Amino acid sequence: MSGPLVRAEGLTVAFPGRDGPRPAVDGVSLVLERGQSLVIAGESGSGKSLLCRTLLGIQPETAAVSGRLEWKGRSLIGLTEAEWRPLRGGSIAMVFQDPTAALNPLLTVGRQIMDAVRAHRRCSGAEARARAIEVLGLAGLPEPERRLASYPFELSGGMRQRVAIALALSAGPELIIADEATTNLDVSIQAQIVNLLIRLRRELGLALIFVTHDLDLAAEVGGELMVIYAGQPVETGEVRQVLADPCHPYTRGLLRSAPTLRSTRAEPLRPIPGQAPRLGTVGAGAPFRDRCSVVVEGLCALRRPGWTEAGPGHRVACHRFARDGRAGLP
Repeated sequence: MSGPLVRAEGLTVAFPGRDGPRPAVDGVSLVLERGQSLVIAGESGSGKSLLCRTLLGIQPETAAVSGRLEWKGRSLIGLTEAEWRPLRGGSIAMVFQDPTAALNPLLTVGRQIMDAVRAHRRCSGAEARARAIEVLGLAGLPEPERRLASYPFELSGGMRQRVAIALALSAGPELIIADEATTNLDVSIQAQIVNLLIRLRRELGLALIFVTHDLDLAAEVGGELMVIYAGQPVETGEVRQVLADPCHPYTRGLLRSAPTLRSTRAEPLRPIPGQAPRLGTVGAGAPFRDRCSVVVEGLCALRRPGWTEAGPGHRVACHRFARDGRAGLP
C-alpha cells in the first residue's frame, strides 16, 4: 500500500480540568514514511512520551484524543481494544525507557519473546523458539540460543535493553518507537544501542521514532527532528540542519545547556532559566514565553505563533523569528 505509515494533523490529547479540557499534547502534525526516522526532542515533561503512547493507543483512559491520527490511511482515533491488539506489537512496537520494568522478572527471556511471537503469528513452539533466537541475534545478544534460558535479572542493563529491542522486533513490526531507550544506560552503552537501532532501521526497512532530551543523540540518529515544548511542536526540520542553525529560543537553549565533547570549564553550561509548565496549563500564547529572553510584547502572551519557514523543510513557531528573523534571536 502506498502512502505514509503514520499521519497526524492537529493531534491533541487533553485531560479534564476544572475549567474545561487541558491539552497535554496540542496540535501535533507529522508524516512518517517507511524506513524514515523521526527524532522527538524536548525536556522531561514536554509531552514526548504521551505523544508516543497515543500513537500506540496506550494513553491514559481519561485522555481525550482529537484531530487526525492515521496508520496507513486508517484512523486510529476511537479504535476498540480488540482493534488495537493486532496493531500494537504486530505493526507498531515500543522500546521503553526502563527495560527492568518492561520485562517480566519471573519469566525467562525466551518465554517472553516466544509468547509475543505466538500472540501475533500462527506458529509452532519450535518456530516461535527459532524466531526468538533470530531476533535476539538481530538485537546483538551474544550466544542468543543460550540467552533463551536467562532471566532479566541475570543480565546487565545494556543486555536487558537489547532483549527489550528483540521483544519489540519479535512480530515483525514496521515501526519501532524508542521512548528514551538509552536514558538509564552508560554513555558507551548508549552509543551501542543507538547504533543498533540505526542498523535495524536500515537493514529491516523499519520506520523509527526516537524520543530523547539529548540533542547529541538526535544528531546520531538523523532523519527529521521535532522539538516539542509543553506539548506543542516549536521547530521541525532535518536533524542536522536544525542543530546547525536552530531558530527557536527553546532549541537554542537546549543546545547551550547540554555538555558536548567540546565543552570546557572556561565555557560553562547555560541552563534555561525557570521551569517548564505543567502539561495542560499553558493556555493561549507562545508556550515558551515565561522562560524566553526575547518575548515580543503584545504577541507572545496572547497569540500562539504560527509556522514560519526558516529554510527548505525547516520551520519554526516563534513570533520573534517571524518578526526579526535570526537577528532577533539570543
